[in-house]
Amino acid sequence: MKVKKSLANRRGIYLLPNLLTTAGLFAGFYAVVASMQGHFENAAIAIFIAMIMDGLDGRMARMTNTQSDFGAEYDSMADMVSFGIAPSLVVYNWALTDIGKFGWLAAFVYVVGAALRLARFNTQVATADKNYFQGLASPSAAAILAGLVWVGSKYQWEAKPWGFYIALLTLLAGLLMVSNFRYSSFKEVDWKGKIPFIGVLVIVLVFIFIAIDPPTVLFVGFTLYALSGPVMTLWRIKDIKEERQRKKALKKEGMSEPTLDEDDN
Repeated sequence: MKVKKSLANRRGIYLLPNLLTTAGLFAGFYAVVASMQGHFENAAIAIFIAMIMDGLDGRMARMTNTQSDFGAEYDSMADMVSFGIAPSLVVYNWALTDIGKFGWLAAFVYVVGAALRLARFNTQVATADKNYFQGLASPSAAAILAGLVWVGSKYQWEAKPWGFYIALLTLLAGLLMVSNFRYSSFKEVDWKGKIPFIGVLVIVLVFIFIAIDPPTVLFVGFTLYALSGPVMTLWRIKDIKEERQRKKALKKEGMSEPTLDEDDN
C-alpha cells in the first residue's frame, strides 16, 4: 500500500496551486487575444489579474505544504507567457505597429529580457539573497507596460504618435530585468508581526488611492519601484561590495546563503 501511494504521489500533481497557476496563464493568454481584438483595457486588467494569481499560487503551495518541482517549473512557464509575451504583444498592438522595425524589436527585447530574467532566477535560486531581487522582477516589468496601456485606454490617448517613446520604455523595462540593479523583495517584512496603529491608516490610504484611479496609481507605483533599483544600488554600492566579499569568503568555507522562494520571478 505504501508503494502504491508513493507512486501515486509521484505521478500526480497538486490541484490547488497549479489551478491558480493555470488561472494566471489563462489571464496572460486572454490579454494577448483581447489586444488583437482592440480591447486594450481588458488586456491590461488581465495582466494584473495574472499578477494576483502568480502571487497566490506560491503562497498557497507553502501554506498547504504542496510545493513541488513540477509546480515551480510550471509557474516559470506561465510567467513567461503572462509577464513576457503578453505585455510585449499588448503594448505592440496598442502603440508600436506604426513605427516599423524598431517597434517589434523593442517588444522582442522585452520578451528576451523576461526569458533571461526567469532563467537567471531559476539558476541562482539557491544562492541569491532573499531580501533582494537581481534585476527588475518580470511581474513588475509587466505591470509598467500594462499600467501604461490601461491609463491610455481609460483616458482614450492616441498612443501611436507616441510610439517611439513607448518603444523606448518597453526596451528599458526589458533591460532592467537583466540588469544587476538590486530591488527590494519585501521578504524582510514580518507580515505576522505587529505594526503601529498609524501603519493601518497608511495601508487604508493606499487602498483608497488605488480605488480612486487604479490604472494611474498602479502605473506610477510600479514605475517608481523600477526606478528604485538603480537608486538603491548606487546608494548602497559600498555595502554591496562588502557583501560580495563576504559571500566569497563563505563560499571558500563551504557555507551558503539562505535560499529564495520559488515565486516572484
